[in-house]
Amino acid sequence: MSELINNSSQRKEMLKHMILELHRGVAPEQVRARLVELLSRIPYDEVVEVEQELIAEGLPVEEVLRLCDVHTAVLDGHIDLSGAKDVPPGHPVDVFRQENRALEKVASEIRDMLAGSTSLKQEDLPNWLIGLHGKLNALMDVDKHYLRKEYLLFPYMEAHGITGPPKVMWGKHDETRALLKAAIDAVSNHDKLTLDELQAVIDFGVKPAVQAVLDMIMKEEEILLPMCMDTLTGEEWYLVHVQTPEYGFCLIDPEDDWQPEGVEASEISYGGGSSVRLPTGSFSIDELAALFTTLPIDLTFVDKDDKVKFFSHGPKRIFARNRAILGRDVRMCHPPGSVHIVDKIINDFKSGRENSAAFWINFKDRFVYIEYFAMRGEKGEYLGTVEFTQDLTELRKLEGDQRLLNYKK
Repeated sequence: MSELINNSSQRKEMLKHMILELHRGVAPEQVRARLVELLSRIPYDEVVEVEQELIAEGLPVEEVLRLCDVHTAVLDGHIDLSGAKDVPPGHPVDVFRQENRALEKVASEIRDMLAGSTSLKQEDLPNWLIGLHGKLNALMDVDKHYLRKEYLLFPYMEAHGITGPPKVMWGKHDETRALLKAAIDAVSNHDKLTLDELQAVIDFGVKPAVQAVLDMIMKEEEILLPMCMDTLTGEEWYLVHVQTPEYGFCLIDPEDDWQPEGVEASEISYGGGSSVRLPTGSFSIDELAALFTTLPIDLTFVDKDDKVKFFSHGPKRIFARNRAILGRDVRMCHPPGSVHIVDKIINDFKSGRENSAAFWINFKDRFVYIEYFAMRGEKGEYLGTVEFTQDLTELRKLEGDQRLLNYKK
């Protein structure tokens, strides 16, 4: 190891040379061996700088994107994170990492399912596919994780002059989304897929999608996020933090809140004193929040683009909800076997054929009534769907009148 290069500029030039060798067709194994021999471990910030310089020197973003996974495979295990900053609980980077742990858990569960697929019988395949479909739907929640990077993180990177790597990573996001969508489409024919077709679906659909998600986690945690911790200011991170709920969380609902050091909580409130004015009156934000937690119903709102935008959170919610569903396609929030019902309701509401739908079920010894209503604007345009869920167990027992004051205990 006497040849080991410790000078930063020399290291970057050598890494640049090795990446260009990959683009000329040199075998990744050969490049990786040379990297280990000469460089051992590369600081994360130098990897970003080299990619940025290559693009600035004329290497097309599309070409970097084409071999991005090869770069990752060669560098995996050789990124030096010893200089990375600590991340406080609740910080946006901490949230990204928590989401990555949740994504890894789902990916591991999918891989466990795939490992047992060789012993499946044809009669067991439909239920197995429904289970796999549900896991892939959960993995598709990574879309919110990527959206927050694209619309909250990348603009600040670009403002600091880091323009090339975000373009490459956004391209990888789109590739991963396409792979996941293709995998979901492939397993959605629960009753039609045969065992003979299954292996091709696994090898060419499911496995590449899962691997793409895991590869992106490596790129984030070993390169992107440490570099962003060095680059973004506390104020910029705070702006990322307060806008995060608009996009929703991926698979988790973070327990820790965060605020920059030196900033009082009163300075970063969510607008508790602001007023919401409506045609028949107004509320402060605090009053409106209290209204939704006081009403004896559970409310969930899905916007015109089929994304979950809001849910009430009372003390006795019937069906569990957490902020991980915010920004998620409503179809992904239901078991695969009931998605066709969700689709029909939404399509009927959008077309104007129907304006409401009702269901009632017995759930955990309670009689639960569920209603869906199409929300429309003044001109009749579709604005979204609202779901009301009520526990009518006690109301169904009422008889006669109650005209005297009698507080319920």
